Amino acid sequence: GEIDHGDAVEVAKNPQQTGFQTIDHLLYDSIPVSRSIRDTRHVRMWRASRRVVAAGISPGGPPFFTICIVNETIRKTDDIVQTMIQVQGLEKRYGRRKRPAVAGFDLQVEQGQLFGLIGPDGAGKTTVMRMLSTVIESSAGEGVIAGFDLQKDVEQVRRNIGYMPQQFSLYPDLSVMENLVFFADLNQVPAAEKRQRIEDMLAFTNLADFERRAAHQLSGGMKKKLALACALIHDPDVLLLDEPSTGVDPVSRRELWVILAEVVQRGVACVVTTPYMDEADRCHRVGILYEGHMIAAGTPASLKAKLPYAVIEVKAKPRKTMRTIVADIDDVIRWRPVGDRIRMLVEDDDRVVRRVMKRLESALKREECDLRLLRRDKVSMEDVFVHEVRLLNDRGGKDE
Repeated sequence: GEIDHGDAVEVAKNPQQTGFQTIDHLLYDSIPVSRSIRDTRHVRMWRASRRVVAAGISPGGPPFFTICIVNETIRKTDDIVQTMIQVQGLEKRYGRRKRPAVAGFDLQVEQGQLFGLIGPDGAGKTTVMRMLSTVIESSAGEGVIAGFDLQKDVEQVRRNIGYMPQQFSLYPDLSVMENLVFFADLNQVPAAEKRQRIEDMLAFTNLADFERRAAHQLSGGMKKKLALACALIHDPDVLLLDEPSTGVDPVSRRELWVILAEVVQRGVACVVTTPYMDEADRCHRVGILYEGHMIAAGTPASLKAKLPYAVIEVKAKPRKTMRTIVADIDDVIRWRPVGDRIRMLVEDDDRVVRRVMKRLESALKREECDLRLLRRDKVSMEDVFVHEVRLLNDRGGKDE
């Protein structure tokens, strides 16, 4: 319905609570407009149907914005979520290879959603990201990104995405500041906004104290942060990150995910690839890519709930004896070593779980093993991945 001054006050005073979409459609005529409402992305769920004029705060006046309607009303769309990425049947073939690098790839990502694409090395994750970012052209399929056709509107797509490739691709001899200035100019950030955007990115990624340092002198984690800042410098609607946490220390890896979470909170649609299964739990939705095919997709919770087994974890020494004992337990459907532990899949029945654990404990004690851990554990995304791949192989692989 139509909004009134009360709604305008809420927009101005409580941007964090209301979490709105962009205000890009505002038309700035002769009425003065507050810089804060022009330059921020706080107003996210009030969308203009046609032309809207916004007036700023009057000097010495009350703390609210006046929103004037021209020809049309503003439509409140609390329950409408904009799809920022929609692709169907993407395929990529290289040369005369019989098997495509990626085939039948479908993806939908909403505004303010973090989609994680997980899979082992060689699964096709980088190829997918290169197609989505228009670095390479798909062999088949179609897609729309930020409202623009992936094949027909390449330049418009590029203006609305931020892309961070797997390998560090910035200029090593340029300083942090020089790289940011370069990418701001490359992405046509308006001169009036460029300095503020750069300062915002330096503060956002905690690089303000290193702005004069050459890129090649940065640590691995700081290089990733700089690459992320350059990808965000033009305030894109879509962010594509190819294995952003690979090759960095655990602290930097955690910091990158904190920054990424804040980016998504601002309403950016984000796709991130990772070989680390534990990172999937940080995503709203997850897709498992294997040999170029999306073999499963959904929320982390829904994918775990589909696993029809319970998980038991054991840690004991000597390891060779532990493995022999586990292999001899009849109720164990499948097991695999994970570090110095073994994870077992058994029937999802409390009686079966207790029986297996009792047999394990007795057998390990009989063999005089040093039992360090024996417990029923939560299902992990790695358990889901291993299960889905095994199901695929049991069915005889994928259709060519």
